[in-house]
Amino acid sequence: MRGRFSEDGSTANFGGLNISPAEFRSMDRFMFCACGTALHACMVTEHLIERFARVPVECDYASEFRYRNMPLFSNTLFFVMSQSGETIDTLAAMREAKRKGYKVLAVNNVVGSTIAREADGGIYQHVGPEIGVASTKAFTSQLIIGAMLALYIARMRDMSFSDGVQFVQALKGAPDHVRAVLKQADHIKGIAKRYAKYRDMLFLGRLSLFPIALEGALKLKEISYIHAEGYPAAEMKHGPIALICEDCPALFFVSSGEMFHKVVNSMQEIKARKGKVIAIATESCELPEGLADELITIPECHEAVLPIVATIPVQLLSYYIAVELERDVDKPRNLAKSVTVE
Repeated sequence: MRGRFSEDGSTANFGGLNISPAEFRSMDRFMFCACGTALHACMVTEHLIERFARVPVECDYASEFRYRNMPLFSNTLFFVMSQSGETIDTLAAMREAKRKGYKVLAVNNVVGSTIAREADGGIYQHVGPEIGVASTKAFTSQLIIGAMLALYIARMRDMSFSDGVQFVQALKGAPDHVRAVLKQADHIKGIAKRYAKYRDMLFLGRLSLFPIALEGALKLKEISYIHAEGYPAAEMKHGPIALICEDCPALFFVSSGEMFHKVVNSMQEIKARKGKVIAIATESCELPEGLADELITIPECHEAVLPIVATIPVQLLSYYIAVELERDVDKPRNLAKSVTVE
């Protein structure tokens, strides 16, 4: 975030977009292409841009985009996201978009990477090299950049000065919220020890926390080799509920607001079928007694910051489960740091 907020503290600034604010404002639609973890960050960004800037956004698997021959709108700005800047499917999607005459901006972490060189402009993550194969700090930094991008676009359109200041202050407060979650590492480690024996797990969330459910499930798969799936919480009733039993726990993201009672209802469906429930809930959520077998509390925070804060517990949970199972956390089997072949 350093150096990327305006002097009046009401919006974000990016130095390398190579596109004027007027041109940016003229865009009617945004298209994001990425793979794996980066796609989950794009999905959160989609939610935030539509929520705060009121502009249509679409996310697509980079590996599918090139082959779909999708009808595209003229005033569309493309974004690609890749930690390494070398992901072959993302690079191919970017080249296809450019071939069709669209501007493409890149979010990536490696200065001088192929995607960075070929993009029309972009945003560097600047979080330093990620040594482990599974993306952790790269993912949370992509979430931060996505939130700042939503702010940047929203302030060009309908967001007021005071709302922009509030948004910036919320982003600046994110590190303190993350520290508060990290202090619960021992508590999360205890939960991991109790749940390392299970071979299946569901991750469930709503709105901007649904992509975090996908990412939590992906992390557990990647480094512990436990089968896990992420779903929107309400979609559990449309099939996955058949999996629920004493041997298939479910992790829920719970936040205050309009979705609280709906998520609680889904949790009760799990409990009625003797499933174990792990809840990652914001501080103001008052869950019915006995509903959650395990509870991890996270701070109340701005909607743009919540996905970042909610990510930390599932990263830690996956890490401690993998350690408990004596997996090689930094070098999971069958995975490469950068996927450079189709």
